[in-house]
Amino acid sequence: FDPVTNGHLDIVERGVKIFDKIIVAILYNPGKEGLFTVAERIEMLKASLKKFSNVEVDTFNGLLVEYAKKRKAHVILRGLRALSDFEYEFQMALMNRKLNREVQTVFLMTGLRWIYTSSSIIKEAAQFGGNINGMVPALVQRKIKEKFAQLPTPAKQKSEREKD
Repeated sequence: FDPVTNGHLDIVERGVKIFDKIIVAILYNPGKEGLFTVAERIEMLKASLKKFSNVEVDTFNGLLVEYAKKRKAHVILRGLRALSDFEYEFQMALMNRKLNREVQTVFLMTGLRWIYTSSSIIKEAAQFGGNINGMVPALVQRKIKEKFAQLPTPAKQKSEREKD
């Protein structure tokens, strides 16, 4: 969810038709630096998901299956886009099952219109001025533009070095 995409929202929207409640959980990983802070991601997710009364946004650190156990959740819902996603997600699901057999993983295929979108690709396109309209919620698109306007670009860094 760095940042949340319309593909993520598609999975949640379809998931609320299957499950009574969905917790969108953001892993707090101090060893990994994202474009947005956990607090910024929570803000964007809550705004993007406000129409769903049965969706909660939360954070955790550690193992997802331990978080699920703590929250009394029995299912981990994951989205799949392509075969490359499946291989990684399959390994994670098997490990999670090994760690806690009470928690099941359910996969939903991403809608065809979102199959090419990922947070990484969207960030890269936006960084170089690409049009990401329709791939992320409007609020997220605005936040991405603001964030990249604040960050030093290679051209800005070169210009600053030349001044020295």
